[in-house]
Amino acid sequence: MEENYFSSCPVCNASRINQLTGYSKDYLVQCENCKFVFAQRIPTLPELIAHYETYPRTNSISDITIKRYNELLDYFEGFRNTNNIIDVGCGDGFFLETAKKRGWNVYGTEYTDIAIKICNEKGITMHQGKLDTSNYAVDFFDVITSFEVIEHINNPTEEIQNFAGIIRKGGIVYVTTPNFNSAARLYLKNTWTVIEYPEHLSYYTRKTLSYLFEKNGFKTIRFQTTGISFNRIQSSQLKAESKPTPTVNTDEMLRSKSETNPLFKLAKKAVNTLLTISSKGDTLKGTFEKN
Repeated sequence: MEENYFSSCPVCNASRINQLTGYSKDYLVQCENCKFVFAQRIPTLPELIAHYETYPRTNSISDITIKRYNELLDYFEGFRNTNNIIDVGCGDGFFLETAKKRGWNVYGTEYTDIAIKICNEKGITMHQGKLDTSNYAVDFFDVITSFEVIEHINNPTEEIQNFAGIIRKGGIVYVTTPNFNSAARLYLKNTWTVIEYPEHLSYYTRKTLSYLFEKNGFKTIRFQTTGISFNRIQSSQLKAESKPTPTVNTDEMLRSKSETNPLFKLAKKAVNTLLTISSKGDTLKGTFEKN
């Protein structure tokens, strides 16, 4: 099988890229210029198919997740104009289903036949495959969302330029992705379970994600780095020792408790504030407005 590798950075196109010590099995390199971390090896189509054939599906979501979706949609109200919203890589369409109930015209993209079928049945206008700007009018969308997707692709500049082509001036893109500068990754290093080729190909920090958008016609208007996954830390440690993953979902237990216990809720808010200030939370949450 022929192997292909990037010879320059896919974000800034600089040719000075260096292998990250301790991350060779996942082909990770870092750009000297913009500091973007990515897999230098380009996976083949058969590799990707083999990996995603057994990718787990989610058949339902919790009431807490729906509550978080509605809180996010409350924020999006300030940008509603065309009334059109698209979720790129929308999975089974749970977020768009929530948006549709609030009167948005909802659009999505996905790759698998089953996801397309499920989303169509929910009344979501779908296009199969990667985001194709020819499917939409220029300046068509108020809001583009992309939840935990951008780390799976190795053409980030093309993706953000496509966003810019279909969103109106003053519209926003909301992106979430793992934080390569998180306290968990700095502690676990190459045993952090987020690092996995060919599933994850791009690894962002607050600085590199903002740079990517600002380089392609957006300005950063809101940024958070929140959360610590105790399950992921435990799973990473057990995986390194070749032991089975835990069966108890500590994260979900704490999440539920923070919804019902005022002290837990206050503590969670305080921790997330500190994680955002220090940029050390597990998840990057960026909002970018088109110039």
